[in-house]
Amino acid sequence: MPTISWFYGISIRMLLNDHPPPHFHAYYESSVAKVEIETGKIMVGRLPPRVGRFVEQWRRRYIEELRATWARAELGEDAALGRIPGLDDE
Repeated sequence: MPTISWFYGISIRMLLNDHPPPHFHAYYESSVAKVEIETGKIMVGRLPPRVGRFVEQWRRRYIEELRATWARAELGEDAALGRIPGLDDE
């Protein structure tokens, strides 16, 4: 599962050829959550509240990039997924 972003110890990953709805996986220490791109809803799993707020802030800031990355992942373009900046890249 390629890592598409990393910030504050949070790893954001996306599977190739994954099932809808468009989503990403957020990892922080022993916590994992599957997050819907369009709504920010945690579909499966959980994150500590502070981490969840960081992930939501990041999702809102980079939603267009997430949509484009999902489209590439649907096509199975592993090398083309690229990286999305983290909140700490500013």
